[in-house]
Amino acid sequence: MTKTLRSGRTTGSCASAATMAGVHFLLTGERLEAVDVPLPPGGFLAVPIERIEPEGDAVRVSVVKDGGDDPDVTHGHDIQAVVRLETDGPTPPALVLDGGRGVGRVTLPGLPVPVGEPAINPEPRKQIEAAARLAAGDLEAGRILVTVEVPDGEALAKATMNPRLGIVGGISILGTQGIVKPYSHASFKATIEEGLSVARAQGLDHAVFTTGRRSERFYMERHPDVPQTALIQAADFFASSMRAAAEYGFSRVTWAVFFGKLVKQAQGLEYTHAKTHPVDFELLARAAQEAGIDPAQLPAIREANTAAQVLDMLRDDPARQNFLKLLVKEAAGHADKWAGKRCTVSYAVFDFDGQPLGD
Repeated sequence: MTKTLRSGRTTGSCASAATMAGVHFLLTGERLEAVDVPLPPGGFLAVPIERIEPEGDAVRVSVVKDGGDDPDVTHGHDIQAVVRLETDGPTPPALVLDGGRGVGRVTLPGLPVPVGEPAINPEPRKQIEAAARLAAGDLEAGRILVTVEVPDGEALAKATMNPRLGIVGGISILGTQGIVKPYSHASFKATIEEGLSVARAQGLDHAVFTTGRRSERFYMERHPDVPQTALIQAADFFASSMRAAAEYGFSRVTWAVFFGKLVKQAQGLEYTHAKTHPVDFELLARAAQEAGIDPAQLPAIREANTAAQVLDMLRDDPARQNFLKLLVKEAAGHADKWAGKRCTVSYAVFDFDGQPLGD
């Protein structure tokens, strides 16, 4: 029986809930146990409140981030809003939003938030304001001052792409929908596009897509002069990454991949996760035959269990480099197709142990 994956709430929804509970407490003195947060696309989400702690004329409200069944470094950590009200001010009341401890600051152009601002993305900003105004009810004038904080944010950010994107001092407050959908492709694609945007804003026209931290590390060891902002962890998003690179105006793209991922790309798969499509061993056998691999190896290639097994059985064959070049040519052809032939595509390929198989 297939398990139904549990959705969660974004950091934006957590900050919005904390803001709502804080405004309500300052106006009424009531400590809410949960609030119904307005969601960016419409509708509401019930969010439990963890703690409400008065601090002088302000209040600190904590909400625990729940990522559902989606892996997230912020899962289980406090997202807080420190809320203060001023009765003197414009009509209707103005929201003054800032980021405090554990919320990153933007230092590089190319992101949806201007340089110098806290890394609270546009949709969460709107969501927090909508939540504050909903809680403020009939408040006619004044200012609602909200500072979003994440006590563990600076440490958590080290496990994110924020340092690479020029976001320093903490995490970002995110969420275009307000709800975390398990294993959301949309959120990963958005991260890839943010990386490309920052790289272009730095004047770079060469993007290096890696499939993860290991392939990135192996590439950097061989190419230490490549700027870190050029390195984009694209994981399995082959087609969408190429489309995005073309849209952002990159003239060159390099894929740093392990052999197995090269094979999946040579198959022309838009999304190359191991569970999505099996390795096409018939394709490998045809490429081996065309490359001049010993014909006696072809039956074993067709009956192999993994791409790594095929690579290992060809270790001593003098035609192995021709075989690799043919696979690269196939993969690059698909990359060209998705980029509309607007990017020059090259490859750095590694075996499973990280040994370079060629550039």
